[in-house]
Amino acid sequence: MQNPDLKTLRNRLLRERMAYVQDPSASSASQAVIEGLNRALRTELQSLRSIALYWPIQQEIDLRQCLVDWAKAEHGRQLALPAMRTDKRLDFYAWQDGDALVNQQHGISEPNPDDPNIQLIEPDCILIPCVGWSWAINTHKDSLQMHYWRLGYGGGYFDRTLARLRTTKPNIACIGVGYDWQQLSPAQWQAEAHDEPLDAMLTESGLRFKGD
Repeated sequence: MQNPDLKTLRNRLLRERMAYVQDPSASSASQAVIEGLNRALRTELQSLRSIALYWPIQQEIDLRQCLVDWAKAEHGRQLALPAMRTDKRLDFYAWQDGDALVNQQHGISEPNPDDPNIQLIEPDCILIPCVGWSWAINTHKDSLQMHYWRLGYGGGYFDRTLARLRTTKPNIACIGVGYDWQQLSPAQWQAEAHDEPLDAMLTESGLRFKGD
């Protein structure tokens, strides 16, 4: 099945998210996502030593304080933020609360790659915000295996980055972050050949791995 106009779909989902966060129920849903992440960090994700988060834009769920607290709770834990490259991939740089950032395209705050004092790292886990998401097969890759898939903003940065990182760090955990209502049916959207699957999806219903 051919995907509908993705620009129209993305714009609709972004409008719906903007409207949703104005609803009183959105606050409790966001808090449930944060609580789900906290639980997972004590259980399924307790072995992680480094996590790449995102700087939230356009009403994405804000996980920063939760992760700052996680990093401070034990020596050796490390956070990272992505920086966009000219080849439309991402590099991840160590970040602590209060570190200086620069504003790049789309209003995203990023580490400054030209700063010699910041460390380039390959995180154990990447938390990736979703515009939409699905639980489905991808006929372009494996018609028998169900996976979580992310619909993003269309730049392809995460897909290119994950494809590269999975060759050098195959155990990296890639977790989508969003709300339950953002789940898309196969009739609305299907992952394409270039899309990289997620290992898990975090919503207000909790953290679900592809094998659960």
